[in-house]
Amino acid sequence: MIINKTKNVVIAETVFLANTPFKRMKGLLGRNSLEINQSLILKPCNSIHTFFMRFPIDVLFVGDKFKVIKAISNILPWRLSPLCLRSHFVIELPAGRIIATDTSSGDELTIE
Repeated sequence: MIINKTKNVVIAETVFLANTPFKRMKGLLGRNSLEINQSLILKPCNSIHTFFMRFPIDVLFVGDKFKVIKAISNILPWRLSPLCLRSHFVIELPAGRIIATDTSSGDELTIE
């Protein structure tokens, strides 16, 4: 579960972890969507792409103290994110989840 402690809201109930080179490379490829309560954590990670993906996503770049460094909404398929050098990991979410949870840069997260 991912909780935005700053806003006191659940961002995602189900968390998938991609923490090996193969899992990070595969990411969300082959999926048709992410459910509203699902997320994928890519660790370590400081940039993402959506090449070959079938749906848009929201992305949170998170630093070493679980603070959101950058929040990007609605990244469409076939795009590259900016490089975020201070990011330790990335959370991929269904498009619209950042706005729905009012998550923004500087927010502190908890992962349970």
